[in-house]
Amino acid sequence: MGRGASLSGIPMAFRKLETQLLYPELEQAVENGDAEALEILCEQLALEDVAELVGELAPDRRAGFFEKIPLQIATDVFQQLDVAVQRDVLDILPAQREAEIINEMDPDDRTALLETLPVHDTKQLLSFLKPRERALAQKLLEFPEDSVARLMTPDFLAIPRGWTVARALEFIRANGEDKETLNNIYVVDEKGRLIDDIRIREFLLSPLSRSIEEIMDGQVTLLNAVDTKEEAIQAFRKYNTFTALPVVDEDGILLGIVTIDDIRVLEEKETTEDIQKIGGVAALEESYLEAPFWSVLRKRVGWLTVLFIGEMFTATAMSFYEIEISKAVVLALFIPLIISSGGNSGSQAATLVIRAIALGEVSFADAWKVLRRELVMGLGLGCILAFIG
Repeated sequence: MGRGASLSGIPMAFRKLETQLLYPELEQAVENGDAEALEILCEQLALEDVAELVGELAPDRRAGFFEKIPLQIATDVFQQLDVAVQRDVLDILPAQREAEIINEMDPDDRTALLETLPVHDTKQLLSFLKPRERALAQKLLEFPEDSVARLMTPDFLAIPRGWTVARALEFIRANGEDKETLNNIYVVDEKGRLIDDIRIREFLLSPLSRSIEEIMDGQVTLLNAVDTKEEAIQAFRKYNTFTALPVVDEDGILLGIVTIDDIRVLEEKETTEDIQKIGGVAALEESYLEAPFWSVLRKRVGWLTVLFIGEMFTATAMSFYEIEISKAVVLALFIPLIISSGGNSGSQAATLVIRAIALGEVSFADAWKVLRRELVMGLGLGCILAFIG
């Protein structure tokens, strides 16, 4: 039975309930050091569900879990954890086990972890890596922090255009087991430059004697290594049938691929940041419960201070009209209404603009256009509300 098979077809609410019911069993197995029971539990659940349960364990028991289970399962579960939890696990794992897991991690997941660590910790983990893995990790970390290259993995299949379909299929069978995805096979020239990408169905439906050049269409969608992560998100939204996109350098040489699962994680993070900005909060780097109290306080107080000072100016301006207000007390009834309407209007504008930025509909170059539009919009809304009032 494959991992997660026992829960397939079960509605999500019941699946989550069944997962939580297994938590005491997991905790007991960790406490008893029962490696066999832990392995059976991992085979019964999807990796994401196992990671959720492990995240709820006390820190010392998390370490016990990763020490007892087989290395491949340990690595698969570790990669599903939030980066903050990963760091906590590494802090208490024995160095040998830490090194084993870091070496087994997918390059893109490992880079996502390394780029969040202090320089000293990053150097220490790099020293644990085997020469080939260390060279790969250092290469990925050399790219700009916001570049798509930080997300890519070298686990792909590439073939020369001079092969036949039969030879390509033989190569895929021999080398495809550990690759990230086999939905697309990439065609390169003798210098490693990307020429085309061919869907696996084309290989399966073409005569074995047919050459690769005959099934090529010469159309390839790709990303440049220095493209931003935001540009990668936009590319996957535009070409939504792709599960992976190739990444090339400035010379067109194929470096790796970016897969849709990494983009979804990144997209969720970007959406979370956008929502936090709408609420006037600087983006949190960790989940709400994992983020340190003082970090959240610091990120919230900034905009609150700006708004507080702004409202102080409002109060100062109103003080100049005390005499008029005292003559017509009824005017004071409209003050909370006006302030509330102004806040609601600002929230509407912030929501619309931030969402438009997230979808790529608005950029920094459109700043004046947005400002003019919102000024006219504000006048229009003000006139309508004034008429109603």
